[in-house]
Amino acid sequence: MLKISQSFLLFSFCIWVVSVGSPYAADEPVLSEPNRAETPKGLEGTWDPARYISLREIKPGMQAYCLTEYGIAGIEKFGLEVVDVVREIEPGRDAIIVKGTDERFIHTGPVAGCSGSPVYVDERLAGALAFVPGGYFSKDPLYGATPIEEMFRVGRGTQVGSSERIAGHMGFVFDFSAPIDFAEIDRQYRNRLAKTSRDLRSVHCLPCLLMTSGVPTQVCEQLSAIVEPLGFMVVAGGSGGTNVDVDGSEKVQLVPGASLAVPLISGDIAMSVYGTVTEVVGERVYGFGHWLLGYGQIDLPMATGKVHTVASSLYRSFKLGSVLEVVGALTTDEAAGVIGQIGQTAKTIPLTLRVDRYNDTERRVYSCRLANNRLYTPLYLRLAVVAAALYLGDFPPDHMIEYKVAINIKDAKPLTFENVSTGLGLNELIIESISSVGLLMDNPYREVDIESIDFDMRIMPKSIVSHIWSAGLSDSKLKPGEHLEIGVVLESVLAGKKQYQFGLDIPEDLAPGKYELTVCGSRDYEQFLSKATPHRFLVQSLPDLIGALNHSLRVSRDTLYCLLALPPGGVTVEKAELPDLPATKALVLQDTKRVLRIQPYSHWLEKSLKTGTVVIDKKVMHITVEK
Repeated sequence: MLKISQSFLLFSFCIWVVSVGSPYAADEPVLSEPNRAETPKGLEGTWDPARYISLREIKPGMQAYCLTEYGIAGIEKFGLEVVDVVREIEPGRDAIIVKGTDERFIHTGPVAGCSGSPVYVDERLAGALAFVPGGYFSKDPLYGATPIEEMFRVGRGTQVGSSERIAGHMGFVFDFSAPIDFAEIDRQYRNRLAKTSRDLRSVHCLPCLLMTSGVPTQVCEQLSAIVEPLGFMVVAGGSGGTNVDVDGSEKVQLVPGASLAVPLISGDIAMSVYGTVTEVVGERVYGFGHWLLGYGQIDLPMATGKVHTVASSLYRSFKLGSVLEVVGALTTDEAAGVIGQIGQTAKTIPLTLRVDRYNDTERRVYSCRLANNRLYTPLYLRLAVVAAALYLGDFPPDHMIEYKVAINIKDAKPLTFENVSTGLGLNELIIESISSVGLLMDNPYREVDIESIDFDMRIMPKSIVSHIWSAGLSDSKLKPGEHLEIGVVLESVLAGKKQYQFGLDIPEDLAPGKYELTVCGSRDYEQFLSKATPHRFLVQSLPDLIGALNHSLRVSRDTLYCLLALPPGGVTVEKAELPDLPATKALVLQDTKRVLRIQPYSHWLEKSLKTGTVVIDKKVMHITVEK
């Protein structure tokens, strides 16, 4: 009798379905085998329903797990439970919220370096751990996962808004219509990085670990202040080593759950971003589950790595690992993750840093390679210079740096300069070199291929600051053709007073009148040049840019300058100097209807003396030329 009742009920249900349709709404399909065959829009040819699970199939309470490395055991499985699927967590982006059920996940909480760890639901790949919904102080081990279908859309031009918005913030708009100002360029660069970091850090993304090697602890602390706003977490790790499995049998491979490293600086000083592989399709590697730089096409080295352990912290747990071997290149970087290509080679820039420190027993030479990136290479260069110069600690209050820099450019003249700085740490060296590299790599004229960068630094524990104690003239009234003697006494705290003598011959054709004579250091001399010859520091092409940089960078700081300003004569037409042009022709050229930039040409007499000190002030005097 019971069997008859069950059969009758089943028959009645089938008749009802045939007559009125399915009891499920159209937007809530039945999770059955036929639904597995549905391919997310735009992923035809990529999606395998037996291997991947779509968001439409995922429901709260489903059991899940992820693959990631937590130590020397290698890739391990960690239990998860689906909390829910959140639509439009950001414009155009969805997320899977999961909670860790494994005791280790519960103990450590969210772990930096887990970005990209693949999440499996129903034994199929669902997405990648990417962010922390409740922030790092959440009591529950909650993760947000980027759906795998969104990661598969990376590089297909279908991601909405985010990457395009970031890309618009990546380029610089330097004002090349005004003379180059290194301090202003550095300020603009840091502001641009700060703005980019605000756009990149959203939904509490898991921080990208920045593993360092060959960098002392105190320098790592300084580096943290620079890179943390960009979403990086600095951790002292390892670099290099034999890329073999634990049993020594074969090389480590990039597979789901394996470590994925991006060496930004490699060699004697190393800094690498660290995350996890989500999926590998042929030679294509998907990882991170969120952006690294965030603006589409990139060219960065891609390497294998290994995790030594997970450092658990109430504030922020993180993986401690090492980079093993470069095996390819990252080619695409968007909001939902990064894509790399195994076997492809990314361009890198050779960097050599030679450091001779007062408290070191040897002259150290660091051989490195920098990742080549228009926006971030100057930042990587800054980090490498700081790490090398401060390897044995910070500088004493009284210090000086002598430095030489060479930036070699393919199919162009090299940019070379040398100078001295005192009492300002690495500021002047860094501002000059980093701004130069930034201007070259982000110029609006043509792409620049930097072939190599070389630094030579000598650091001494002494101050060489001096000021003008007195300055005098042999005579304040002279006639054309006569000789003028200028005596200057410089005073420094440690070296005391020292006298210097200049000699100037008054031009025989100089018209009678009152003239200004200035004795100064490099800072005032540079300001004088930018006013007297602004055309030398203006840029309209790549050769102009290299020339303007060379003009700006070759003003010696440990030099005393003597300048006698003369009446202007002739003109400059754009960058061409016509100093001896007759006044009548110069007047014709200066017609306001002309399109070309034409300015009066400044004349002056100049003498300089190497003093071994940095003069910080100036003295202005006047002479009268009589008939």
